[in-house]
Amino acid sequence: MPAYLLLVVAILSRVVPHPGLWNFTAVGGALLYFGARRPWREMLAPMAALMATDYLLTVFSYHYAFAWQWYFAQWVWYAAAMALGWILLRTRTTFVRVASGVVLGPTSFFAMSNLGVWLVGDMYPHTFSGLMACYVAAIPFYRSDLISTAIVAGLAFGVPVLVRRMSGAQAVPSAS
Repeated sequence: MPAYLLLVVAILSRVVPHPGLWNFTAVGGALLYFGARRPWREMLAPMAALMATDYLLTVFSYHYAFAWQWYFAQWVWYAAAMALGWILLRTRTTFVRVASGVVLGPTSFFAMSNLGVWLVGDMYPHTFSGLMACYVAAIPFYRSDLISTAIVAGLAFGVPVLVRRMSGAQAVPSAS
């Protein structure tokens, strides 16, 4: 159930207006958590929900025609982020593993999505310098994605640990 609630938070973080300077999105942390905590047969639900959100945002918020080619790299990344959670955090959740997921998730999204923008779009020339310009322009988004993934994954994986430790500490009788 927490994985599905986190998925709802991820979707809301994309559709509810918030200050553009923050560019906060819970998608990376939610997909990492979903992959770590839910069986593979349930992975279609977040994929479908996020794909539908991509469509709705493109058509109704941004007022563009929808073309699946613009989103293919992003959709592959959604599956990859859940796979990362599955591989890295399914059997053993440690600080180092969560931190690795927090770095690998946004970094892979940065690399994959900007390569897709450069390949499919016409915002940047299809040259090496155009590719580099695409990556440089995306650095502020990468920073925000890294921070928001760290916050969401840190809370999702860390709060249950803190609750267990606090409830375990209270269960120990005092030595008086």
